[in-house]
Amino acid sequence: MADEKLAKLREAVAGLGQISENEKSGFLSLVGRYLSGDEELIEWAKIHTPTDEVVVPYDTLESPPEDIEATKKLLDKLAVLKLNGGLGTTMGCTGPKSVIEVRNGFTFLDLIVIQIESLNKKYGSNVPLLLMNSFNTHDDTLKIIEKYANSSIEIHTFNQSQYPRVVADEFLPWPSKGKTDKDGWYPPGHGDIFPSLMNSGKLDVLLSQGKEYVFIANSDNLGAIVDMNILNHLIHKQNEYCMEVTPKTLADVKGGTLISYEGRVQLLEIAQVPDVHVNEFKSIEKFKIFNTNNLWVNLKAIKRLVEADALKMEIIPNPKEVDGVKVLQLETAAGAAIRFFDHAIGINVPRSRFLPVKATSDLQLVQSDLYTLVDGFVTRNSARTSPSNPSIELGPEFKKVGSFLGRFKSIPSIVELDSLKVSGDVWFGSGIVLKGKVTITAKPGVKLEIPDGAVIENKDINGPEDL
Repeated sequence: MADEKLAKLREAVAGLGQISENEKSGFLSLVGRYLSGDEELIEWAKIHTPTDEVVVPYDTLESPPEDIEATKKLLDKLAVLKLNGGLGTTMGCTGPKSVIEVRNGFTFLDLIVIQIESLNKKYGSNVPLLLMNSFNTHDDTLKIIEKYANSSIEIHTFNQSQYPRVVADEFLPWPSKGKTDKDGWYPPGHGDIFPSLMNSGKLDVLLSQGKEYVFIANSDNLGAIVDMNILNHLIHKQNEYCMEVTPKTLADVKGGTLISYEGRVQLLEIAQVPDVHVNEFKSIEKFKIFNTNNLWVNLKAIKRLVEADALKMEIIPNPKEVDGVKVLQLETAAGAAIRFFDHAIGINVPRSRFLPVKATSDLQLVQSDLYTLVDGFVTRNSARTSPSNPSIELGPEFKKVGSFLGRFKSIPSIVELDSLKVSGDVWFGSGIVLKGKVTITAKPGVKLEIPDGAVIENKDINGPEDL
């Protein structure tokens, strides 16, 4: 039955003119693995907590020599790659998420470029920037990077693979059934980064320039900056792959974690966990770290493994309903590739290296006085005594970036805030200070305005009379 399905699918895929032969074979290989059902199941009893040799504590890393020439030599072996496939649809944006303004009028992409420019200027190095786009973000990105034409850094863009969505009940590619617009296709997750880097020719370009490592991170993670201690460690220890992990909090219980399994380091995702062990997985007692998706990978190792077709990462089936049609898309994650690389490690990094902006509540954090901006680097305010950030929950009125920005005359001071919960039609004036635990609730149909200069500490506010 599986063979028949695959044969029928192969025939239909052969007729799709919009994608390359590499994309067709990558897609069919993924579907073939999915249909064969021979995904290895995790045996819970074989899971072990990684030792400090496998997940290295950040504070044990040796600092590289202070010498500028030695630092330049290290940096000249590095390229930075940002995953730029995400659309900011959750936050009400139509283009790539990387063009959302973060601070002082600068977008994520502006900050990334400024950071690398600062680094290259300081050390005389040549660290290039690569942007991996999806077919949804490619055209927009090309327009955006025109403004960096005079930048001192080398910027490369390439697309990740474009795969056809599969119509679930017939198991045929949707484009071959007439759905030829963008909705007929999907980008197959960031695990596709390795074949796409190779197929685009960018991998060979980097190797010809003497690059040895690529630092991969999500474009919306403001904490994902080049770290010389990590780079120095990997080059000296010859680790082919490094995943940055950080201590788990109750907000991160669903994040993937590193385990030692049958003598290798492996990523364990919640989807792989048997139901009876899900609570154990979410516990921060046994599984204390989670994947930040900041990855450092050896370029020659990528080439070796892609050429050998050895990167068989766990398949993530993602069923969706689009225009009333049930479709299936199969994806993979880059973190799951860790088990195929030699001398792979995790490094347990400070939380400051994980500062993603997935929602407007995250945007509020990074736009506030909790952070300062220097040379493109977002740095935490030392006046904040608590090691953790305030927890912020904003109601649906704040979900889209435009609405969020319109509701604040200026972003309140939150250095001494523990938690903020806002619901209803709430508007903030300028110069507001929030401290401790604050809840602000506008009654249905009532507009609640917080006046300029208000200082609110440990209060529940339900109307003007509570201010």
